[in-house]
Amino acid sequence: MTLATGDLAPDFTVPDDNGVDVSLSQFVGRNVVLYFYPRADTPG
Repeated sequence: MTLATGDLAPDFTVPDDNGVDVSLSQFVGRNVVLYFYPRADTPG
């Protein structure tokens, strides 16, 4: 799936640092910043 600037992000669920599932839909009406980075000790 490709998103363009200004598109709404689709809902998704990921585990947090404690293994508890968190969904984007839990933050409706709030600003959210997503930060992606390579896994530790991987090239790039």
